[in-house]
Amino acid sequence: MDPGEIADELYGLDPNEFVAARDERIARARKAGDRDSAAAIGKLRKPTVAAWLVNLLARDRADELAALLDLGAALRTAQRRLSGSDLRRLSGQRRQAVGALEREAGRLAVAHGRRVSEAALREVGQTLNAALADPDIEERVRAGRLETSLEYSGFGDAGTAPLSVVRDRAKDIGAESGAEDEQARAAAKEKERARAAELEHAVAEAEAARAAADEARAAAERAEQELPRHDARVRELRERLAHAEQQREFARSAATAAAQDRTAAERALSAANAAVARLRGE
Repeated sequence: MDPGEIADELYGLDPNEFVAARDERIARARKAGDRDSAAAIGKLRKPTVAAWLVNLLARDRADELAALLDLGAALRTAQRRLSGSDLRRLSGQRRQAVGALEREAGRLAVAHGRRVSEAALREVGQTLNAALADPDIEERVRAGRLETSLEYSGFGDAGTAPLSVVRDRAKDIGAESGAEDEQARAAAKEKERARAAELEHAVAEAEAARAAADEARAAAERAEQELPRHDARVRELRERLAHAEQQREFARSAATAAAQDRTAAERALSAANAAVARLRGE
């Protein structure tokens, strides 16, 4: 029994199914006398909804996820080189790809019988951005076994930092006097990295909100365009109903008149038959 294969299986399940499936696997391993596997499986923790969505992307949209994550190395290289044109181009690609994968995660959730909150989808975007900034997080995302959403801490390579922040940091570091000790410089770097990561996260959230607003506006416009057609259809059906009701009234009047004519004709026939019988002496 391979704990790694079991982990792959479990982290592909809906979070509501995780615990029961994990416990069943633990029981099976114990029954087989494989205590090490049982212990390893027991350490697996139920994923949050956002982590489950990222795991779904790693399984069901592996090519799209790989295309996004491949931008990470390029972004980190562009930052180290202070390449403004590359950073702008790659950052634009990143925002579009992260937004598309957030929406795809929502669609995958629906396909698996669950609707998820906007907060969970934002955590998906947060985790994807963290994976672009940190190679270790990138590997965890690719593996598809996340237990919780991840956030870039701001230490190490900040591959998605905006160009202005990178330039400001470079100026600040270059302007520091030789009298400043190494510990103070390290603290300044860490502070700037944290600020860059926080700003980038805020930019990503703004882009996601803008994309959601654009999509909502487009949906509203489509609905408004459809409304006149449905209004026209309702008017047409109402007119047809009014015409049908009028025809029904005509038919009812005609039926009443015909019934009266039939009664009169039957009476006339009876009178004529009586007259004939009287003349015959019957």
